[in-house]
Amino acid sequence: MKLLRRVLDKQAQLFDKGGKLERLHPLYEALDTFLYTSGRVTTHASHVRDGLDLKRMMMTVVVALIPAVLMALYNTGLQANLVLAELGRTEILGWRGAILSFLGVGVTPESILANVLHGALYFFPVYLITLAAGGFWEVLFASVRRHQVAEGFLVTSLLFPLILPPDIPWWQVVVGISFGVVIGKEVFGGVGMNVLNPALTARVFLFFAYPAQISGDKVWVAVDGVSRATPLAELADPLLDLSVSYWDAFLGFIPGSMGETSTLACLIGAAVLILTGVGSWRIMLATVLGMATTALLMNVAGSSSNPLFQVTPLQHLVLGGFAFGTVFMATDPVSAAVTDAGKWIYGWLIGVLAVMIRVINPAFPEGVMLAILFMNVFAPIIDRIFIQRNIKRRLVRNVGR
Repeated sequence: MKLLRRVLDKQAQLFDKGGKLERLHPLYEALDTFLYTSGRVTTHASHVRDGLDLKRMMMTVVVALIPAVLMALYNTGLQANLVLAELGRTEILGWRGAILSFLGVGVTPESILANVLHGALYFFPVYLITLAAGGFWEVLFASVRRHQVAEGFLVTSLLFPLILPPDIPWWQVVVGISFGVVIGKEVFGGVGMNVLNPALTARVFLFFAYPAQISGDKVWVAVDGVSRATPLAELADPLLDLSVSYWDAFLGFIPGSMGETSTLACLIGAAVLILTGVGSWRIMLATVLGMATTALLMNVAGSSSNPLFQVTPLQHLVLGGFAFGTVFMATDPVSAAVTDAGKWIYGWLIGVLAVMIRVINPAFPEGVMLAILFMNVFAPIIDRIFIQRNIKRRLVRNVGR
């Protein structure tokens, strides 16, 4: 590591002001601070010094996402291998099949290794494409604006593949993340100034622009020509029975987006975020309470034509992307509410809207992403209301002295 440190220090002059590669300084700085702690520190008393900088905060989120990533690898391969086994196929077609055949891995749903390796051949290409395409826009805007490459993209680049179906076309991954980074973040000025969550913005863009590849029954299992409904879609159809148990849904052994099926993985991530102070427990709890309250009201109201009215709070929690959105999307420190009281209102309304969209509009069975983006827009207004209330209360208290 010392050798690498010396190499970076020796090349630094090329990227500093006046150097031949001055324009590429953001790229050099991003690599340098990713590998090592920054050599620049605050020394004056007028600044607040804290060990938790942006890079460490984002790396904490990445660590919290590890359980979801592991489940993405395993469950993606598991769902594909289960279908292939049902069809009586013993080989996997295409370049993925060639790689697995070279590794001596076949269609064996009982094998953890076979499932993980098969799933990895779907997840990692999407992740690497996201990293390359989104990273290009990050470096481009940083170079033009002459500022550092923000570490926030490390989280966005990992969140985006986790909320995509396994067989999404790669060119759509490029289009989606480009839209999310440029329109969802950079047009507002970059990290810290974006109103919307970039990963969710990219996902919603694909949802409305290319619905055939991002929704429906044929996109959730990585086997060509196979149709398998998600549990939420099964609940919406009065002719279908729920084909999965609560336990399988809780663990994440169900069709869905690659990394958001496991409530258990999300709870582990939530514990990491809460214990480290990175994620807001107020937002998470308020979102669950809003969901539970609305779902119970729907259960009481009932409907003779819409079976989704009878979906229980527990089913809402373990099915679809509710847990993932609550833990990793709703708590985004940039686009979420920041006042303590505002976090309760913000989270509660996300839970309410998520259930209302799921139940009342079956065309959007996964209402969590739309609910979070909608509340992203209103988060500044919610914060402003409580900030102004605090200001008025303090003015009254001071004037009365």
